Amino acid sequence: MTDLEADPGKDDRPIRIVVVDDQAVVRSGLRMILESQSDLVVIGEAGNGDEGVDMVAELGPEVVLMDIRMPVLDGIAATRTLTARTPGTRVLILTTYAADENLYEALRAGAVGFFAKTDEPQDIIEAVRAASRDQVQLGPGVLRLVLDRFLADPPEVHRPPPDLHHLTQREHEVLLLLGRGATNTEIARELIIGEATVKTHVARTLAKLGLRDRTQAVVYCYENGLLHR
Repeated sequence: MTDLEADPGKDDRPIRIVVVDDQAVVRSGLRMILESQSDLVVIGEAGNGDEGVDMVAELGPEVVLMDIRMPVLDGIAATRTLTARTPGTRVLILTTYAADENLYEALRAGAVGFFAKTDEPQDIIEAVRAASRDQVQLGPGVLRLVLDRFLADPPEVHRPPPDLHHLTQREHEVLLLLGRGATNTEIARELIIGEATVKTHVARTLAKLGLRDRTQAVVYCYENGLLHR
């Protein structure tokens, strides 16, 4: 597969995307990158978060690429609104700097990924595909930042959260793998179980912990210091 070759899937319908950024040149560049792929299509562009929220409600895309710093309504507030109103749409946050102090707030708001605009086009393409499959995706620079900050200043956790006791041993293992960003295929390989079984465990784990999606599972693990246990 070449760098910009489409990733074939079972569903022939293209992944529909809305791009929200206050800079027209950035929107145009992202459209050009994304529409170089046969499985991706940009169905709308918005210049601020408020316009983006309205556009997503009207068009119902699978994925939104959302700038974090915009006038009228910023990316975090817009993401929070979209998560509440259109939970089926996945939001990827784009920022000018990988070391953006709003990284954690964006993930808590419901974003499924976080990328710097300087990341490679192929990384953004793959992030859109992963987001459409409800997989957590962080750009290389952002992932390095997350690891560095976490290792330098891990959370102080004196006791495990009480809802953790509701999980079975297998669900606990699945949660830790989710916290490391593992896909269903990787979880199945690690635990030597079928992918259908993994999907069942993931769904039950998220439900028991009151988590909306896999991204929240990552935040939950880091905030509660579970990856040290």
